[in-house]
Amino acid sequence: MRLLEHEAKQLLSHSGVTIPNSELLRTPSDIPTLFPTVIKAQVLTGRRNKFGGVKIVHEQAALATTLQSVFAANIDGYMPESVLAEELLDIKQEFYLNLSVNRDEQAVVLLAHRDGGVDIESQPKDAFFREVIDNDSKSRALRLAEYFGLESHEFALGELLDQLLDCLKKNDALSLEVNPLVVTKAGELVAADCKMELDNAATFRHPDWNFYDIPLSANFVELNLRGTVATIANGAGLAMATVDAVQAAGYTPANFLDIGGGASKETVMAAFHELMKYSELEAIVINIFAGITRCDEVARAIIAAREEIKGLPALKIRLEGTNVAEAHTLLSEHSIVLYESLDAAIGAINA
Repeated sequence: MRLLEHEAKQLLSHSGVTIPNSELLRTPSDIPTLFPTVIKAQVLTGRRNKFGGVKIVHEQAALATTLQSVFAANIDGYMPESVLAEELLDIKQEFYLNLSVNRDEQAVVLLAHRDGGVDIESQPKDAFFREVIDNDSKSRALRLAEYFGLESHEFALGELLDQLLDCLKKNDALSLEVNPLVVTKAGELVAADCKMELDNAATFRHPDWNFYDIPLSANFVELNLRGTVATIANGAGLAMATVDAVQAAGYTPANFLDIGGGASKETVMAAFHELMKYSELEAIVINIFAGITRCDEVARAIIAAREEIKGLPALKIRLEGTNVAEAHTLLSEHSIVLYESLDAAIGAINA
């Protein structure tokens, strides 16, 4: 379960991490009291700067038009339903920090970089500070302070790492990324942005969870982060058969996903967005036998995904059941091929 920035920051603040003062705005007509301000689209994806989702407003006269433009920004297929208005920080330096659960090492791993902000993923792996979290927090804080060149902030960094680890554990988070971690000109450490992903499987431990991103499905299983073919199906048996057919054809399945018997356009769109985290996908195989689910609803989600999600892999689609004729018409109007069988859809991956 991915959190919006304002949701993640609220959890950070509960663990004592310093965050900027902010106001959450639900409509373009909501005017913030903070000024000057940074207007930030609240969406479940990164790269907001590149799509007009983050704007700095210095002049009151520009506030209304800026809010309208940020609310209207299409950010990798995501449209913001809210924006965050934050105080403009007096920044001296920016850094990168990440805590994540590493399943292979069965540990929490700390990653850090001297350069925070956009395009951090383009940095070579050997440029990052990396350590497995253990109980020796004092020496770890010293090593991180030396890496950052912030020896004067050794104690503050140690306290911050303890707070971030507390937040990760308390909230059953799989990853927690602060980018950038800002050092203000007054010497304060501030989490200027945060991305956080919580473990869907831990939902039963948190009856108070009420976040924007509803878990996609209890029946979503990651099989291989480097999988080449992702799958969407409805019904556990059909989903298993789809994964098996993909593997039998010589491809590496990325996931198992049963979207259930009453899937809507919103459910299917959420599935597409979830699958975009797999960076090596060649195709997404969609295998739906519709009863309560309607094929035309699935078709509309497919069309919307093609139009809105940048870099969407090739779609190989087999639909049968309720309203399949309407779905065929909709897809044909957008030059999207509908295959007669699952084997035909998988066979067309490299055709």
